Amino acid sequence: MSVEVGGVVEGKVTGITKFGAFVDLADGKVGLVHISEVADVYVNDINDFLKVGQTVKVKVLNVDDKGKIGLSIKRLQPKKTEAVDGGNPQSVSRAPRRPAGNDFRAKPAGRFSAGPVSFEDKLSKFLKDSDERLTDLRRKTDSKRGGRGSRRSG
Repeated sequence: MSVEVGGVVEGKVTGITKFGAFVDLADGKVGLVHISEVADVYVNDINDFLKVGQTVKVKVLNVDDKGKIGLSIKRLQPKKTEAVDGGNPQSVSRAPRRPAGNDFRAKPAGRFSAGPVSFEDKLSKFLKDSDERLTDLRRKTDSKRGGRGSRRSG
């Protein structure tokens, strides 16, 4: 069995370092599975995923001029979308979706009705909130200046 880029081979983990794991392949060759190629999740400690003497299937990523072999375990694992629903990437959403169109109605809170809010109401609420935030910001920055700020008596 020869080691070719893109091929899948089986090997035995012979050593573990903090940056990766060495895997003994066919024909006495040794390759390295870098820590970033161990799993799809963040790997802080390789020992949580691999043990010395463990047999693993790896994908050959590259073979350089010096004979160093780069390997990957995570590229043989099914993608998360495939594991969830058999490969339909549209059924897995990463973020909650907004309703179709520009339906930005405010949610009813306390005394407000559930009806749509007009543009003028939205604008006045925005201006009021902005003025409150700006006033708070000015108050905080003026207090930090210690009287040396914009208010000087002449």
